Amino acid sequence: MSEPKETRKTRYLNPYVGGVLLGLVLLAANFVAGRGLGASGAVKSVVATSIQAVGREGGKNMPFMAEYAQSHGSNPMKSWLVFEMLGVLVGGFLSGALAGRLKLKVEHSPKITSKRRLVFALAGGILFGFGSQLGRGCTSGSALSGMAVLSLGGFITMMGIFGTAFALAYFFRKNWI
Repeated sequence: MSEPKETRKTRYLNPYVGGVLLGLVLLAANFVAGRGLGASGAVKSVVATSIQAVGREGGKNMPFMAEYAQSHGSNPMKSWLVFEMLGVLVGGFLSGALAGRLKLKVEHSPKITSKRRLVFALAGGILFGFGSQLGRGCTSGSALSGMAVLSLGGFITMMGIFGTAFALAYFFRKNWI
């Protein structure tokens, strides 16, 4: 007899197995596509395409966007990173659906409200996006892909990411525990 849904424990992938699988995906990306993983480039492609769609002349007044659009041909949406991120979104949705974890709810500590959780998530996302542009790439591109090719910069980036997270976790811990 099966347990009621409320008493069943949610099972997740073993983190060590997940780490090995991530490493294999990174290796396959380097082998198949000739480049590592990353997400921030996909956002740049969407922004460049949006600027072109709204006003073709507007992008020419922004040197960075004009250069980015020119370096990616006539359609920045045909970038490898755009297809990678579409795969991440579809894969995440399918994983959640197949595991029965696809729910429209905000998970948070009982000590805070859903609104506060969403505000912190939005602020964190904006800061992370800004930081990825300052660092010329997100954690996937800078740290994981850099470390995969034994780049000193990749190791320094990863130490900076985790060092900053550990240093700031104490001050923000009440928002999730």
